[in-house]
Amino acid sequence: MTGTIKIQLVDDHPLVRDGLRARLEAMPQFQVVAEAGGAAEALEQAAQIDIDLVLMDINMRDTNGIEATAQFRAAFPRIAVLILSMHDKLEYVSQAIRAGARGYVLKDAPGKDIVVAIETVMSGGIYYSAALARQLAQPQLPDMQLTTREQEVLRHLARGESNKQIARALDLSVRTVETHRLNIKRKLGIEGQAELIRFAVQHG
Repeated sequence: MTGTIKIQLVDDHPLVRDGLRARLEAMPQFQVVAEAGGAAEALEQAAQIDIDLVLMDINMRDTNGIEATAQFRAAFPRIAVLILSMHDKLEYVSQAIRAGARGYVLKDAPGKDIVVAIETVMSGGIYYSAALARQLAQPQLPDMQLTTREQEVLRHLARGESNKQIARALDLSVRTVETHRLNIKRKLGIEGQAELIRFAVQHG
């Protein structure tokens, strides 16, 4: 992307916003055009100000950052959202990406990470902090061995197939495929669909 990247900071701690603004505005390609302490204020600003990217915290007093991300993506699909959080659990990462975030940066990551993250996202990519990328890349073998049929279902999930497509390919009912998916999630200790798909792609 060419030209100045217009950024909105959404964090309920003014000191955090001050630090981010100082860091970002030291870079000629970035301009902080808005700051908000919560989701409602951020959305109101986005309706009035030209914004390219939102740096979104997760923990806020009103709506949390993941819900706010979903609201932003619904109301302003052109605006990219990048999560900046202290939480390093993959569950938060999965929820954020599912809500429409284009990346996830840890607050304790090196300062250069936020610069790389913004430039990556604005170029159409997705960015994770190095610590999160390592977690995402680690094999997460199931504690309990999957059955042959469950492994087949997992392989089809890795190809992005729906329950109906899997049922047709394996000559099963859709309900049976759904049961296999539930069993796979239970054995792997996975809760959400995004986590299941990620595991399937890595291991299917």
